[in-house]
Amino acid sequence: MHSAPEHDARTDADRAGAARTDTDRSDADRAGTDRAGAARRAGSDGGGSEACGNGAEGAEATAARDGGGAPEEGDPLALRLEQLILGAERRYTPFQAARSAGVSMELASRFWRAMGFADIGQAKALTEADVLALRRLAGLVEAGLLSEPLAVQVARSTGQTTARLAEWQIDSFLEGLTEPPEPGMTRTEVTYPLIELLLPELEEFLVYVWRRQLAAATGRVVQAQDDEEMVDRRLAVGFADLVGFTRLTRRLEEEELGELVEAFETTAADLVAAHGGRLIKTLGDEVLFAADDAGVASEIGLRLIETMGHDETMPELRVGIALGTVTTRMGDVFGTTVNLASRLTSIAPKDAVLVDGAFAEELMRSGEAPESEAEAAAAEKEGEGPESPYRFALQPMWQRPVRGLGVVEPWLLTRRAQPASPDGGGRV
Repeated sequence: MHSAPEHDARTDADRAGAARTDTDRSDADRAGTDRAGAARRAGSDGGGSEACGNGAEGAEATAARDGGGAPEEGDPLALRLEQLILGAERRYTPFQAARSAGVSMELASRFWRAMGFADIGQAKALTEADVLALRRLAGLVEAGLLSEPLAVQVARSTGQTTARLAEWQIDSFLEGLTEPPEPGMTRTEVTYPLIELLLPELEEFLVYVWRRQLAAATGRVVQAQDDEEMVDRRLAVGFADLVGFTRLTRRLEEEELGELVEAFETTAADLVAAHGGRLIKTLGDEVLFAADDAGVASEIGLRLIETMGHDETMPELRVGIALGTVTTRMGDVFGTTVNLASRLTSIAPKDAVLVDGAFAEELMRSGEAPESEAEAAAAEKEGEGPESPYRFALQPMWQRPVRGLGVVEPWLLTRRAQPASPDGGGRV
């Protein structure tokens, strides 16, 4: 951590022999020519490409592009926090980091931008960790374990996921915890020791959750019947959408709206996970989930309706689910099946679940729903107990044209009521 410009110059000079092969220069010469030299190097290497800075540089991106690249001396806490979180001090310009990692400036720029880091010109803002990250990604490509486009995708998916996590932690978690515990204490006095305590614990927890998720995803892939199914898989895909959300945005205060969205997303995420589905993404007033089994998806959809219906603060909900082949990419799902589920959601009645024909057929085939009420009555009559062998009921709706998908026949999915037992103990 540099506390003064003079310290910067001495430290840079000490490192010049190890970091570069340039002829040694005096401290004064280096301090006077550093920016000009960096600008010339940026223009002469890699076709003038600019690399991206570290993730902690987001707040300083504008200053960095103007040639700064470091927090102002008047804010030493920012430097101390950055060094604490990154575990190293600033040492390299993007050009120097790329050269130390043994990769071209062009590839380094692609990796950094894919990770979501701002362009910083040739400011000295990168650390040994940035060099190591570049070296690892490039090494995977050189070893043939990843193609270059796939390595960029890995960088992009990791960057997008962790960026959202970091924003949430700062905006919600840390903001609440850094309220002064005692009168007279400033946020500045609390922030550094708090992050110092939390950082190793949160880092370990992040790695644990990632490994758990990786194990679950790997298990699903190896159970695929063929190679094509690993990419294009047959899944039940569902959307759950809050009704009248646009009107709510006009009526509620921002804080109230934020609390409603957070409650909706939290409840949906918990229900999807608890019943064996996967939450693909949240879109404020809408969530997208997927399940390998139609019965699991049915339970999730109906549970969402039932749970939200018991919360007086929540608006009505509508759910649409479709079954078919989907393409998975970077944790998201695409294809006609996803589009159909979205369209079914838009035409679903309030507090109801609509499914497509393929989904309804799968529920009937698997014995989760009867093909007709006559079949259900016969099955209940043949059974020894009061419990129905079917969990769900399906009711065909009117066929209707759906934009981009032709004519579809939606089915209304409900939970099948169990007949009352002779002693009155069953539920209706």
